[in-house]
Amino acid sequence: MTVTETGTGADGTAPGGGLPETLRIAFSPCPNDTFVFDAWAHGRVPGAAAPEVTFADIDITNGIAERGGDASPEVLKVSYAVLPWILDEYTLLPCGGALGRGCGPLVLTREAGQDLSGAKVAVPSERSTAYLLFRLWAADTVPGGVGEIVVMPFDQIMPAVRDGRVDAGLVIHEARFTYQNYGLHKAADMGEHWESTTGLPIPLGAIVAKRSLGTERLRALADTIRTSVRMAWADPEASRPYVAAHAQEMDPAVAEQHIGLYVNEFTEDLGEDGYGAVRGLLGRAAEQGLVPGVAGESLDFG
Repeated sequence: MTVTETGTGADGTAPGGGLPETLRIAFSPCPNDTFVFDAWAHGRVPGAAAPEVTFADIDITNGIAERGGDASPEVLKVSYAVLPWILDEYTLLPCGGALGRGCGPLVLTREAGQDLSGAKVAVPSERSTAYLLFRLWAADTVPGGVGEIVVMPFDQIMPAVRDGRVDAGLVIHEARFTYQNYGLHKAADMGEHWESTTGLPIPLGAIVAKRSLGTERLRALADTIRTSVRMAWADPEASRPYVAAHAQEMDPAVAEQHIGLYVNEFTEDLGEDGYGAVRGLLGRAAEQGLVPGVAGESLDFG
């Protein structure tokens, strides 16, 4: 799904003229993203560039980032798992993304205690961080490994498990709060496994920007996003219409839980623990041959 709309910047230029008059940005319609970017999208961040917003599910933005080129947006929300393929063109921004504790993807089954050896498992994307965490978990805990992997839109996974079309499903987002409505059982929490084996927060979605913007513009962009996050926290009521308009008929209470889980101190700034989590995820995955190796300095901002 992709939808484009154009925001209005406060005055079209950043402090010191750091940003161009408009920037193309693509992020998901999920409540955490619309909450984070509401103030910027609606021209309430002083001195910010006017964002031209495209809403797209993260598997789509991952593909956009991988293809790159002049037609791709300057700013994107992507999975941390896709970073090894895009860091030549994009740099990781130190804010705006989704990391945390107790917020990992879940593996769901129809029956409690179901054996997943050789299971047919539905996943939302083969380039997602959720799938990468799942592969690391399965390598540690599923004797003989799982069986067939089926990619399907995340909102179709729980019905597929309920109806027996797959043996298990890897779910993300608000499914953490709604899976019991489908009569499903939590077989495993990818976040619990990650945290127990690393002690690090769970890296899920990243905000990246084109290196071609240059250091000054990238810093101004990071300041803009940080300010948008802080404004959302200071006045959460202001973001409600934007969140509700794009939450795909999600129950408002679930949307609030979603925001509370995925918008946290790491959204404001990755910090040492956040960067450590990203390096840990990509390093462990590279050791197992799941992603290309990433030089540590390539994750540095700028």
